[in-house]
Amino acid sequence: MTGCFAPLPPAAAEGSQNSHHAPCCPIVCTVVVLVRPNRILLAANRDERLDRPWDSPAAWWPGRPGVIGGRDRTAGGTWMGINRHGVAAAVLNRPGTLGPAAGKRSRGELPLLALDHPTAATAAEAMTSLDAGAWRGFNMVLADGTGAWFVRGLGHGRPVAEALAQGVSMITAHDPNDLTSPRTARHLPRFAAAEPSGIADWQPWHDILADRRGESAEQMNVVPEDGFGTVCSCFVVLRPGEAPIWLFAAGPPHEAAFRPVTIR
Repeated sequence: MTGCFAPLPPAAAEGSQNSHHAPCCPIVCTVVVLVRPNRILLAANRDERLDRPWDSPAAWWPGRPGVIGGRDRTAGGTWMGINRHGVAAAVLNRPGTLGPAAGKRSRGELPLLALDHPTAATAAEAMTSLDAGAWRGFNMVLADGTGAWFVRGLGHGRPVAEALAQGVSMITAHDPNDLTSPRTARHLPRFAAAEPSGIADWQPWHDILADRRGESAEQMNVVPEDGFGTVCSCFVVLRPGEAPIWLFAAGPPHEAAFRPVTIR
């Protein structure tokens, strides 16, 4: 669920900026957000190198009690996590920022920094105080039971945060609902037409997450190519005053079962 920070292949040296290792198809994680007064729903697919090791969501960071997230074993960060306050945070790369760069910190740190905060609003405010130049370009989604935020970091200056409007927003490497993204142009209307109320009726969104049809740039569930593809998926329900519900599929969503994640 990219959220994500797809890296260069292992053969590339840490800090290399060579582009010839990049895959022929775009590696673009996706986060879909539904904002309603009584609920915030998130659905996400993570696109990544198939051989990059990772762990399913758990409490991997002893210094951050109450933070649950998937762990990237290579850099130690996460693409998406939730804390004990019910704040969810996900990170995605911006166009042209695939992989690490010399002198830049891992984008997997960013959700962990956000999850130090008790609300999505305070997390968004904290993100805007960072030096965006410390990381390559990134998008973030922050949410709790009361609202959701989009944070854009362009690799210089300060990140900018904006509250997501009521309704469905789809975030890839581009800004929310940017129809220049082939994936957004193809699937945003489908997500909007199949708005779920929660776990009981989310099957239509599941079916879209699992969809492998279309050209590679359009696919929600990316068919493996050159060692890249969709590696996991999730669905999250956040409601005011209630414990979060997180369903996680530890594999491509057309074949892996979605199972509850324990959040404590």
